[in-house]
Amino acid sequence: MTNSLDDTVSKLRASDGTSLGRFPVPPEPGELVFDGTYIWVVCFTVDKVAKLRASDGALEGTFRCGDGPWGIAFDGANLWITDHNSAQVAELRASDGVLLGTFPVGSFPDSLVFDGENIWTANSEDDSVTKLRASDGTLLGTFRVGGLPSGIAFDGRNIWVTNYFDDNVSLLKGMSLSSKIWRIRRTMVQTAESLPQSCCIIIL
Repeated sequence: MTNSLDDTVSKLRASDGTSLGRFPVPPEPGELVFDGTYIWVVCFTVDKVAKLRASDGALEGTFRCGDGPWGIAFDGANLWITDHNSAQVAELRASDGVLLGTFPVGSFPDSLVFDGENIWTANSEDDSVTKLRASDGTLLGTFRVGGLPSGIAFDGRNIWVTNYFDDNVSLLKGMSLSSKIWRIRRTMVQTAESLPQSCCIIIL
């Protein structure tokens, strides 16, 4: 997990949550992803992504990735990073961090997800989701969702999006891309942290 206030990443043992170490990264680390060997961490204020060896947390390098990197996803070969301040995503080759291209999406893109063929970005300012073909970055569509979409996940068939301002989640269903919305019940104590931001899928 990233610790944005002290510019570190923490490693916990999954079986019991025991801390296995904290490792320094560039300022303001945000989202992170595992590529099978390395942990990649976006660092917002310095416009870089950091590459850490997962086995021991050693910093392998930092790479430029646009203006205000925010979200990150791995497609099996390459990394996709939302550039929050420039309405685009950057594609980096995971083997060496080389920039392969940048592709326009909606305004202020936040998180993104890979569905096996395509990259989906949640665009927080214009209340939309963008779909790009992962093989070449071609724009395949833009879809309206709720207010200030931020978190996004793929469940094996459908795309789920959290809508921060509306306290609900949107579901983009399979190939039809029809949309449904579910409300989220607030907790007894309403805090900023209780509003929907990230999204994950739990299979029971």
